[in-house]
Amino acid sequence: MPKKHRRPPADAADREQSLFKPPASAAPLAARMRPRTLDEFVGQQHLLALGKPLRQAIETGTVGSLVFWGPPGTGKTTLGRLIAEYTDREFVPFSAVTDGVGRVREVVAEAAERLELGRGTILFVDEIHRFNRAQQDAFLPHVEAGTITLVGATTENPSFEINSALLSRMRVFVLEPLGADALEQIVRTALEDRGRGLGELDLSLDDDALALLVSESDGDARRALTALEAAASHVTEARAARDAGAPAGRVLASEARVATEGSSSIPRRVIDVATVKDALQKRFAHHDKSGEWHFNMLSALHKSLRGSDPQGALYWMARLIEGGEDPMVIFRRALAMAAEDIGVADPNALQMAVAARQAYHVLGPPEGYLPLAEMIVYLATAPKSNSAYVALGAAMDAARATPAEPVPLHIRNAPTKLMKDLGYHEGYQYAHSDAAAYIPQEYLPEKLRGTEFYKPGPFGFEKEIAKRLQWWAALRGKSAGTSSEEPAD
Repeated sequence: MPKKHRRPPADAADREQSLFKPPASAAPLAARMRPRTLDEFVGQQHLLALGKPLRQAIETGTVGSLVFWGPPGTGKTTLGRLIAEYTDREFVPFSAVTDGVGRVREVVAEAAERLELGRGTILFVDEIHRFNRAQQDAFLPHVEAGTITLVGATTENPSFEINSALLSRMRVFVLEPLGADALEQIVRTALEDRGRGLGELDLSLDDDALALLVSESDGDARRALTALEAAASHVTEARAARDAGAPAGRVLASEARVATEGSSSIPRRVIDVATVKDALQKRFAHHDKSGEWHFNMLSALHKSLRGSDPQGALYWMARLIEGGEDPMVIFRRALAMAAEDIGVADPNALQMAVAARQAYHVLGPPEGYLPLAEMIVYLATAPKSNSAYVALGAAMDAARATPAEPVPLHIRNAPTKLMKDLGYHEGYQYAHSDAAAYIPQEYLPEKLRGTEFYKPGPFGFEKEIAKRLQWWAALRGKSAGTSSEEPAD
């Protein structure tokens, strides 16, 4: 039986060296508002609601090595800290960007000493996907021996980025982007909290500004709180400048947005939409890989590829790399673009993207940037078609609209005599028994017969596909006197 583990005391944040509360003057709002208990944690209820496996494991102290997979600002680091706090283990942060294998040896040696004294160690590896496979192997023997409990955080698919041997010894928990209600709760709490938040400033946030802040935060609590802090600073600085008698020209634009509400003698200052827009612009203007810059750059790259502009695509690719973007994010967007915007107009496009990604894994930077650039040029100059994308959407719509349509009898599986007696497989004709390897048959449910989900585009390989479809259509009409000869080029 595992020993009973304590819950963090209600005043845990008030301890002088608390893990969860650095000095207010040194910590940004997002750090100050980090949840100190599971009850304070907002979101991820599929993992943390009462009775859910992760919550039970945390509260009973039976947490083993695991991976938190999810987008930025969803609570991966906070959960790692809470696990350490609830299970009374040492929390050791480890960065895949700045720490190397040598640091692993140091941490493991310290963990072994700690274990002899009866205390375990949570080794929290942020961005674990940035370790190559050889570096990941350094953790394996220590995870197996139980010297450390490895908690990895990643924004990438663990099945692609983490060694199978290591991954098989870890549970994977998927964290979801925070919904609007969760973000609103987090923002309002930060605005009203007088101990850790902005409550002492007596600010309020109008409804439109709150909606904008939530929308632009894209499920990321850290982004929302950072923007809120910037907006609050904007409002308080504008008021302070006015109170100090600064020249009107210097504060006019800011002060014009500092509205007040109510009729009390000390009115609350309101953060409005314009102030939030300013805060968002200031916060995400440059190299914020999880903010508006990140998504705008990726959007520019995708649209340049779709627009068949290799110059623009190469430029935005280079901007992303220079800004510190993980190339795997670029490859993932390129894979999606190859499937969505090129499709079967050039079936080699998707293969090219996959091969370039594999080459980058082998080469690493900076040599790996060359196959990345070659892929970008290839995708930008390939013929474009979204016909498969459109066909998928149409087929999915049809499937949702006809969930009970039976499979036609002649194309059902008939492995038993009973099924054959019931007419399964009866009338099916084997296509290869015909010289043209094509026999006209119906493959859709009766209700959908004649439906065309896929219509080939006029470019690239789809011209060949269109010819084949025309030829098969001619074979279907053969009994009406239509020629079955394959159309000439």
